[in-house]
Amino acid sequence: MAGFSFRRDVVTKPIFGGAKHALPSLSETEREAIEAGDVWWDADLFGGNPDWTKLLAFAPARLSEEEQRFMDGPVEELCAMLDDWQINWTLRDLPREVWAYLKAKKFFAMIIPKEYGGLGFSNYAHSEVIRKLSSRSISAAVTAMVPNSLGPGELLIKFGTKAQQDYWLPRLATGEEIPCFGLTSPEAGSDAASMIDSGVVCHGTYEGKDTLGIRLNWHKRYITLAPVATVLGLAFKLYDPDHLLGDREEIGITLALVPTHLPGIEIGRRHLPAMHVFQNGPNWGHDVFIAMDNVIGGVDQVGKGWKMLMSALAAGRGISLPSLSAAGASFTAHVTGAYARIREQFHVSIAKFEAIQERLGRLAATAYLLDAARRMTCAALDDGHHPAVVTAIMKSQATDRMRVSVNDAMDVHGGKGIIEGRLNYLGSLYRGVPIGITVEGANIVTRALIQFGQGAIRSHPYLLKEMMALQNPDYAQGLDEFDKAFWGHVGHSIANTFRAWTRAWTGGLLAPAPDAGAASRYYKQLGRYASAFALAVDLALLSLGGGLKRQEMLSARFGDILSELYLSSAALKRWNDEGRQPDDLPLLAYCMESSFATIEMRFDEVIANFPVRPVAWLLRVLVQPFGPRRRGPSDSVMIACANIITSPCAARDRLTVDLYKSTNVAGDHHDGVAILARAFEMVVAAQPIRDKMHAARVRDADQALKQGTITADEAAQLKAVAEAVSAAVAVNDFAPEELTSRDAQSGDTSFQPTSHRPAAE
Repeated sequence: MAGFSFRRDVVTKPIFGGAKHALPSLSETEREAIEAGDVWWDADLFGGNPDWTKLLAFAPARLSEEEQRFMDGPVEELCAMLDDWQINWTLRDLPREVWAYLKAKKFFAMIIPKEYGGLGFSNYAHSEVIRKLSSRSISAAVTAMVPNSLGPGELLIKFGTKAQQDYWLPRLATGEEIPCFGLTSPEAGSDAASMIDSGVVCHGTYEGKDTLGIRLNWHKRYITLAPVATVLGLAFKLYDPDHLLGDREEIGITLALVPTHLPGIEIGRRHLPAMHVFQNGPNWGHDVFIAMDNVIGGVDQVGKGWKMLMSALAAGRGISLPSLSAAGASFTAHVTGAYARIREQFHVSIAKFEAIQERLGRLAATAYLLDAARRMTCAALDDGHHPAVVTAIMKSQATDRMRVSVNDAMDVHGGKGIIEGRLNYLGSLYRGVPIGITVEGANIVTRALIQFGQGAIRSHPYLLKEMMALQNPDYAQGLDEFDKAFWGHVGHSIANTFRAWTRAWTGGLLAPAPDAGAASRYYKQLGRYASAFALAVDLALLSLGGGLKRQEMLSARFGDILSELYLSSAALKRWNDEGRQPDDLPLLAYCMESSFATIEMRFDEVIANFPVRPVAWLLRVLVQPFGPRRRGPSDSVMIACANIITSPCAARDRLTVDLYKSTNVAGDHHDGVAILARAFEMVVAAQPIRDKMHAARVRDADQALKQGTITADEAAQLKAVAEAVSAAVAVNDFAPEELTSRDAQSGDTSFQPTSHRPAAE
């Protein structure tokens, strides 16, 4: 620290002392989670004055020629092999030929570098593959995503020793080894740090040799691929009571690779996640001995497992589940728009009913929004960023919004979506929604604690620096660092207060915006809300200090505002990247107006429930002087969005790009999506004939033919259309004996509960 400074030693010093008690302290677990990732666009939003030029100049995600060939070849071929009804209800597994194809074409090795025999694909390619597979079969998509997400492959690439990489990665790339990762246990779900799975450093025999290693005991559950895995990535707490590694007895969370053939390991029976049959189940280990070389990264990485996991999640959480969710939103928009167009009630297409159009409009806009955010996030990841807050937003928001889309689709389809069978293309997705919402951090926890809780610390321009300075064991150095950060924070807050106040009172007119034509006004409003958000965050931290961590409802509302700011930014970038298509403006307008209404409602709720009332009154004056005024998208915008997905057009094609679209109706009369697509095409083609009949005030085709309104060929065409529509709205039925459980007949009890089953002695 330099010599005497009046500001630091007279003004800042007492503030430094008081701040130690006011600002929330970081636990070791929180510190590791925050340090695991970095910041990106979320930092601009927390700063209160986002640089739109920087965002729009950021290169969009693109597939390489090699990646596109993989999409057009192996991915398309794999989708054609998949029969979701057969997988879930007959085989209760992927067919053997599908498992073999996944291995042969290296679907399990998308993230493994080419030098180890993998595909070495980008994050965007990984996302695109999962998106297309998800539109065909959730079980197949989950099976492909897990080895490329949080698991041994990614952890080995980032943290493994050279020897571990040379041995394991080629074997994972060829499918010789099937990986899974054991994190969740009965005692530890979202709070993984509370796991009781343990390892003790000791000497033992491993592969016939006496060596220093770890004796493990664990019970894991909900582990995808565990029933078929040959190598288990295991998270456990490591202890060293005999000080064989050093002075510490409690070393902390550690990650290791455990071959599943070792003595003491029991692979449990299978879980059945919401009637989806991707391989998932519990496993136990009782006094399982592994060599120290099995620790991922070797002895240097013992006790660093939590940080390693958070680093992997910082990227992976933004790819797999958001890709599945974006696919679900696009798929439901695709099929529901087509179904509404062909389905008639009271001699009118239900696509013309405003009550239906309300749902269709939301379906179309959600599909646009989620895919925009997916692409933008993948672009950031491929640029080398690991924005932990952004990926948490993506996981939570994408899966929650997929749930809304699936529910809307089910409501429009009615009985067609309820009756199970090969012709039902919604039931599997409907059952799968809670899976995405629950895994990789339950959405309730993510919304209340991570999106804003970690975001306020990690993405704020000064807060993390202040907190680190306060926890610096060197008092003089900490004071010096705090002095610089604190006064920078003060200047930032003063500038942002003025920005937020002027933008609020002028309705955003003074906020900067790029020359974006019809979209310029949206940038201004987002700039207004970003400055209001940054000011509200600063006032909350100042008045509540460490108590803000316990105000989970308040934090969740702040998290919602941050999420809306991010997703809306993505929608604007998509519209810009796709050439500012005029036909897509209704979709953009819906996304923006819906977001603005949510943001203003959350601000109103924050102010109404803020525990320090003088601060709440000040916030009302500065950021929302006229109360919430946005009402969401207008009826005309909803109808325009609905029309996009109920009629063939370029905008509809852009919404549903890269979904799997089978047209093999002649070869398979049970493919409900293909049957629907054929009926939709025929209904649209026959519309001019229907228009002629409507003008002549005749509904019956035979009557129209008799009076000369239509020709014989046109009458035949209408008959073919009626048959196609009848096939598309048909549902399955079953003989009673077909619905009798094979397991009940045979006495098979393979799906009995195993949650409390003890490890084998």
